Amino acid sequence: MPVSFVATTPSRWLDVTPSDATDLTGSVGLYVGGTGNVAVRTLNADTTTVTFNAVPVGTFIPGNFTRVMAATTATLILVAYA
Repeated sequence: MPVSFVATTPSRWLDVTPSDATDLTGSVGLYVGGTGNVAVRTLNADTTTVTFNAVPVGTFIPGNFTRVMAATTATLILVAYA
């Protein structure tokens, strides 16, 4: 059963390469270092792709993301873990 987003301060950050096949587990958000679109799947809707359009540089997007999709055009993305 999926769990809900738990607001917490990230304590670990890792580079993420957009991929339609690589899963993320335990994320609490994404940091976008280069502007563009961010296509993701989330913990509670893991078969639906949601796209955040025209995300500005330096944006933190909170959420339990399970995948950053290959359609993502933003760059320098970091995944945050609690």
